[in-house]
Amino acid sequence: MVQTIEKSLATFLEGDLGEVEEAIRKAAATEILPRFRQLAADEIVEKNGPHDLVTVADRLAEEQLTHALTALLPGSVVVGEEAVHADPSVLGALGGDAPVWIVDPVDGTRQFVHGDPGFATLVCLAHRGELLASWTYAPALDELAVARRGGGAVLNGIPLRSGSPEPGRELTVAISHYDFTTDEEKRVLATLLTDGVAPRPCGSAGLEYLAVARGALDALAFSWENAWDHAAGLLLVAEAGGASATVAGEPFRITGGNALPFSAARDEKTLGHILGLLASAG
Repeated sequence: MVQTIEKSLATFLEGDLGEVEEAIRKAAATEILPRFRQLAADEIVEKNGPHDLVTVADRLAEEQLTHALTALLPGSVVVGEEAVHADPSVLGALGGDAPVWIVDPVDGTRQFVHGDPGFATLVCLAHRGELLASWTYAPALDELAVARRGGGAVLNGIPLRSGSPEPGRELTVAISHYDFTTDEEKRVLATLLTDGVAPRPCGSAGLEYLAVARGALDALAFSWENAWDHAAGLLLVAEAGGASATVAGEPFRITGGNALPFSAARDEKTLGHILGLLASAG
């Protein structure tokens, strides 16, 4: 059975993956965009407080993507943000033998709720912890970034290269928003409030990763490890030429248990500098 699944996965990855893009665009067109700036009050719910929101668009888009993606790759499973919220045991699939679609239907729900176009639908295909392909789609901006492991990254069909920051200027860094951090995490992230670094709160994690991959942002520093927020972006940055690691200098594991915070950056030198500052908190 395992060999059959692996053969099916290999065959799937040899294709053009266009059907995945179609499924993502369809979910956004039918469940997300029609509700953008049209949400009723009863379609917005607080999950874990006023800064952690979910909408009917999140739930319905994830349901549609779950059906579509598992149909495209028989034997695969989905780990979606809303499914995990309903049943945390779903996370166990990240360490299983089946290929896993990691889905965040509306990354940046707060932006979506407030009518800000800075939100995205994130999808990543992984197997046994290895990131294989990812899609970062900003439907309100009509931007789609796709990455394949070992195959590079593109934005609306144009190759992405993260490049390196210009020598001598401040590094722009998006950090975990303080609304979502503990006092200890704030203390560690405060090490980035130093000469040569210009930190700001992050918005949609997926779009911040895209900004690094396209060279519009120098680095990220995150204090949480939800796979649906990071999997697509980590592969996107890597395939655009960037780098990432935890504060312990280890690769980020989508299965969890990472030393936090972790960072992604345009190049290895920038990554090392940011991780060095974070580690200095002791």
